[in-house]
Amino acid sequence: MKRLIAPVLLLAASTASAGVPQAQPQADNAHVVALFTPGDDIAGRIVQAIRQARKQVLVQAFSFTHDGIAKALIEARKRGVEVKLIADRDQTETLRYGQVTGIARGGVPVWLDGDHQAAHNKVIVIDAGSKNALIITGSYNFTRAAQNKNAENSVFISGDDALVRQYAANWQRHLAHSKPLVLH
Repeated sequence: MKRLIAPVLLLAASTASAGVPQAQPQADNAHVVALFTPGDDIAGRIVQAIRQARKQVLVQAFSFTHDGIAKALIEARKRGVEVKLIADRDQTETLRYGQVTGIARGGVPVWLDGDHQAAHNKVIVIDAGSKNALIITGSYNFTRAAQNKNAENSVFISGDDALVRQYAANWQRHLAHSKPLVLH
């Protein structure tokens, strides 16, 4: 079940508190698609988006066991797309069926974020700075369980350059404190 959500003007909250981010209006041409499991093929849509990437794919993952998404990232890297992954350190080190090490062995640079109790972001930023830029985010971990067993959501956002820049900048902030995955 796919739902198209009309772009909404976010209203800035009135607050005197310092450090509270103010909401920014969405671009008039933003396109938002919400998908849900069970029911929608979120993994298939993510794979399709990665296959359409031309320049760059930046990933932040908490748990990563979905072999199809992993394969799409490795294939994108092999065709010349810059692919980079930041994963949660504890999940990567303890997850028995994880794909992170295999992704690294496939040539994708991987960093582990251990500076937080959980590096719980589930984000993919594709082709930031281009007209085809896309953000994929939501509760959906890149796992088989998220696709086949859990009740999850994923939002695909395109056409909002300012929001893409925010997500790409947040990815860079986490990269700055993450450590490269060392393969044994």
